[in-house]
Amino acid sequence: MQRLVRAALLGTLWLGLAAGAHAQSQAPGANLPAWEQLTPAQRETLLAPLRGRWNDASPGQRRHMLQRAQRWNTLPSEQRQRAERGMRHWDSMPPQQRREMRALYQHMRSLDREQRNALRERWRTMTAEQRRAWVDAHPPKND
Repeated sequence: MQRLVRAALLGTLWLGLAAGAHAQSQAPGANLPAWEQLTPAQRETLLAPLRGRWNDASPGQRRHMLQRAQRWNTLPSEQRQRAERGMRHWDSMPPQQRREMRALYQHMRSLDREQRNALRERWRTMTAEQRRAWVDAHPPKND
């Protein structure tokens, strides 16, 4: 669901901004407008998916969304860029690989540093079939 919301948001952003950017400048590489430069309709289009997600969320989920937004605002630029690269990488992964990564991450959270390093090394040497078997034995939560 998050991937769908993010994709819809980005698609809407590009469609809405493309018209505005084209009207502002025909030059390739023209800067996209700042939030303040967006029209009210463009802002509404961008925020609509988030509004629906917020309204459908439980109080605990809303609290978590706010905490993540506050944490994002405190991240240095370099860490934000790294996180954005990670999100793009995650979105480009096939579903099976995402399932594997989710299972691996959740399992590693319960291990100490030495055990995590050992599992990481073992994971690197596993074949695709061995990884699938490991994930079947350690399925991710909310799968």
